[in-house]
Amino acid sequence: MRKLIRFAIAGGIGFLVDAGVLSALLHLTPLGPFLARIAAIAAAMAVTWVFNRRFTFDRSSRSLAVEGFRYGSVGVTAALVNYGLYSALLLSLPALQPLAAMVIASIASMVFSFFGYSRFVFRAE
Repeated sequence: MRKLIRFAIAGGIGFLVDAGVLSALLHLTPLGPFLARIAAIAAAMAVTWVFNRRFTFDRSSRSLAVEGFRYGSVGVTAALVNYGLYSALLLSLPALQPLAAMVIASIASMVFSFFGYSRFVFRAE
């Protein structure tokens, strides 16, 4: 249960980074909601890796490179699910605000992320 709470905290921090970067890029650049979201997801993934590695799951027994690759693999897969749902929502519901679509998509990918990180990345060998 402790790991799940810490994972939720890491996810909350990642969510704030994701939302902040997305909002900033939408207001300060001409990127638009689809390209801005890619940059926002990348920033959030970097922040959550650091938090998850230090506080949620602890370091794995694998090398930093292997752990990083595994984290990235799970993270990219979760990000594709997240981005796919985000895009589908915006395309099918044009009146939906990008941040609302981001919330829905982020919640949907959270369960996948937790199991992927806890079973594939940080699980002891």
